[in-house]
Amino acid sequence: MNLYRATGTIGGLTLVSRVFGFIRDMLLARVLGAGLAADAYQLAFRLPNTFRRLFAEGAFSVAFVPMFSERLAGPGGEAEAERFSANVLSVFVWVLAIFTAILLVIMPGVVWLLASQFQEIPGKFELAVELSRLAFPYLALISLVSLQTGILNSMSRFGPGASAPILFNLTLISGIALGWWLRGDSGDDEIVVRALAVAISLSGLVQLIWLWFWLRRTGFRLKIGRPRFSPEVKELGVLILPATFGAGIYQLSQLIDTFFATSLPQGSLTLLSMGDRLNQMPLGIVGIALGTAILPALSRSIASNDEAGAARVQSNAVELAMLLTLPAAAALAICALPFVNAFFVGGRFTPENGVTTANIVVALVAGLPAYVMVKILTPGFFARKDTRTPVYTAATVLAFNVVLILLLIEPYGIVGLAAATAAASWLNTVLLYAILHHRGHFRLAPSLIGRIGRQIVATAAMSAMLYWLARALGDMFLGSWADRLIALVAVVAAGMFVYFTVGYLVGAVDREKLATLTKRRIAS
Repeated sequence: MNLYRATGTIGGLTLVSRVFGFIRDMLLARVLGAGLAADAYQLAFRLPNTFRRLFAEGAFSVAFVPMFSERLAGPGGEAEAERFSANVLSVFVWVLAIFTAILLVIMPGVVWLLASQFQEIPGKFELAVELSRLAFPYLALISLVSLQTGILNSMSRFGPGASAPILFNLTLISGIALGWWLRGDSGDDEIVVRALAVAISLSGLVQLIWLWFWLRRTGFRLKIGRPRFSPEVKELGVLILPATFGAGIYQLSQLIDTFFATSLPQGSLTLLSMGDRLNQMPLGIVGIALGTAILPALSRSIASNDEAGAARVQSNAVELAMLLTLPAAAALAICALPFVNAFFVGGRFTPENGVTTANIVVALVAGLPAYVMVKILTPGFFARKDTRTPVYTAATVLAFNVVLILLLIEPYGIVGLAAATAAASWLNTVLLYAILHHRGHFRLAPSLIGRIGRQIVATAAMSAMLYWLARALGDMFLGSWADRLIALVAVVAAGMFVYFTVGYLVGAVDREKLATLTKRRIAS
């Protein structure tokens, strides 16, 4: 597997998905603003999506992929992998059905735990419960999608799974349009958010059908049989439980953030979600893409006792991650307010909302390189079937995060909450790397450290240019659509040109790897 090609496939399709996600949130900001209905919807949106990232794309994926890859590469080949997948699916379906049913029944209690302050505003708590019940079936559907994606990724077919979120965003955009049309001149925002909540669950069904189609095209047969807790299914379950916490520190932090954000002035949860949208763009394109791509490669290297190959995969991932993440974090911090103005301000989303959201973005992206590094370092444990160590680090980091929030939320409000999340992610990165280094599994080579240093030099040059350009074009970011588009294109194009030009000159880019990739592309 070519790490750069796999990352490019996943990252490219994720970029398309993020673009549609931006369109979705731009429409949402203008249609709903940051009020009662918007907060209730954001909570309903976060619940199934947080569980999705924790269990489906997080714990389940990191536990299932190594076991599936081991069987696929073993003497039994695809037949053994099919049998294992069928056993897992037969149990998994019932677990998901029971879990979803229980959550639907106890949803008022779940919403109360996360957002008891909603009860102080008439109708807000009840609306949040209703929307959460409409949206929560998405979790069961998307968990089955994650099983299909894990199978395809292990077979080095990354495109179908990476493209599924595009369908998610298209379905939600359709839900916003339908809700806006149904609302008409009534001004009843609850009509819009109900349509959106239904669209969330419907999007899970759309993605499930999409992945089923591509899985069938590979010739892989995934069948549901009588549920049986075979030894391998039990082993998977044992791995999943600790992996839930080890792989999901960022998602668990978001649940904690949700709890504290709902105690702040109305609209805070919506503003936090909008700020996180900008942070999620590079995180999804780089971090999630790399984390998804390296897990099967690490699993195969470790299964064949090739520790040097496993270390090389992680080293290449770190180099590529920092090459793309450092400039992204700097650009978002410097251009936070212009970007927020261009994307979100308008309609019911006021300039004051934009200023607060920009401050949230600056706080969040301070931890962006750390978020990505966690995605790269945790597969080093999961590929070795060590799901316990990330749990211990996650528990430490969560405790640290809560303490920081308690210290920062009173003086700095929602911005302090975002800053605490960033700081906690850096602590998680340091702990994970220190343990891998101590065990001899992965160490930053001097050549890699030097390369990152050169990337910082290129980032500094880009930052100086962006600081001047963003202020020179300031008014255009609040102008017409054409003005906003021109300003965004100018800033992004100029930033990329300066960064990669300076980076190439100072050696931030590995010229030998670049030449090799270019030759392969020409040859193909």
